Amino acid sequence: MTLDTARERMAGFLQAQGVDAVCAWPDQSRVRPRGAVAAVSLRSCEGGPGGFRDYLGERWNRDTGQWEELYGRRVRLTFGLDLYAVRGAEAQAAFGRVAGALHRAGPDGLRVRSLSSGELEYVEAWKLFRCPVEAVCEGWLCAAAREDGAFTDFEVRGART
Repeated sequence: MTLDTARERMAGFLQAQGVDAVCAWPDQSRVRPRGAVAAVSLRSCEGGPGGFRDYLGERWNRDTGQWEELYGRRVRLTFGLDLYAVRGAEAQAAFGRVAGALHRAGPDGLRVRSLSSGELEYVEAWKLFRCPVEAVCEGWLCAAAREDGAFTDFEVRGART
């Protein structure tokens, strides 16, 4: 998972767990929700040290036949999982499904640290109820470097524990 695809992965994870979820700010227009839907956004990304000067070690790249150095930092991602629904009870029930899904697991490579919900409100302009939700997840932002020092990729990875 890269930072570019983090919200897509979270939305896909929630969909696989039975929660209707879409990425916030899509390129195409949306249809009005029939039930509750979670709008997934990436609200913040914070990094911290992972190893000695971010150096994590080496790995053998079978594709290139070369050793790669690994660098990484702990990363904390805050996702917005705002719930929208025609009825307030639908939004509240959807929060229960989101909480259940994230309690059991999380997207690959991320450990869910906290889940919080704000107060349910009715947005008159949209004729929808909105329940603000945030999930804070931890993982690693890793990069591999070739022998010449050029970085080959960045991705968020880790294991759920």
